Amino acid sequence: MNRLVLLSGWGIDARIWRPLEAHWPADLEVTTPDWPGYGARPGLDDPDDLAALAAAMAGDLSADAVWAGWSLGGLLAAALLDHLPAPRALVLLGMGPRFCTEGGIPPQELAAFRRAFARDGEATRQHFLRWQLQGEPAPRAAHRRLIDLIGREPGPEAATLAAGLERLATLDVSARLDAPPCPVHRIAGERDPLLAPALRASAEQRLAGAGHCPMLSRPDALAACLTRIARAPAPTAECPS
Repeated sequence: MNRLVLLSGWGIDARIWRPLEAHWPADLEVTTPDWPGYGARPGLDDPDDLAALAAAMAGDLSADAVWAGWSLGGLLAAALLDHLPAPRALVLLGMGPRFCTEGGIPPQELAAFRRAFARDGEATRQHFLRWQLQGEPAPRAAHRRLIDLIGREPGPEAATLAAGLERLATLDVSARLDAPPCPVHRIAGERDPLLAPALRASAEQRLAGAGHCPMLSRPDALAACLTRIARAPAPTAECPS
C-alpha cells in the first residue's frame, strides 16, 4: 500500500484537504494529521522547539510514506528531515526553501503582517485566509469553500500561530534541500501569489488554473499529481495540467 501524509499550512487545520477525498485511488493510504496546536491536537509547551515538534509528529511522519507539506507545512516538513528518518519522498506544495524571497513576499511585508497579528491575531488570520486566495480563478467562491471546510470559529492559539510566523520569517531549508536524504518534488499553482515568478517557473509540476490553494480550485489535478508521486516517488514523475 502506498502511503501519503498531507500537512497543512499556517492558520488552517487538516480539514483543508477534504476536497481531495473523492479523488484518491484505492491503492493509496492518505492521512492528514494536524500539527500540534491545530484542530483538537494540543499545542506544544514551547511552540518554537523544532525537536519537540519532531517528537510530537514522529508517529504521523513515517519513513515508508511520502510527506506532502503545503505552504508552512512544507517548510516544516523539510526542517524535520534533520530530526526524523527520511520519508520515501518529500513534496513541497506552494513553498520554496524559504518563505520570503526576492520577487515574492518581501521580509518587510511579513514584518508588517506580524505587527498586525500582534494587535489583533484573529482578524489578521481572517484577512490572510482571504488574501492567499487572490490567485485562484474565483477568489470569492474559493473563500466560501474554505469557510465551509474550516468554519468561522477562531483558529489555533496565538502562541502556535506566532511560532509559525517566526518560522516563516527565519526558517531557511536551502542547505537541506541542496543535499536531501530523499527525492524532493515541488508543486506550484501557476498563479500562486505567494511565490516569486522564478519559483513558480522552477517548480517541477505547475498546476494550471490554480493559485496558492489548489486543493480548493483544482482538487482533481492536485490529487492526481500527488498520487503519481506517491506511487513512484521519482523526480521525473509528471502531473496533468
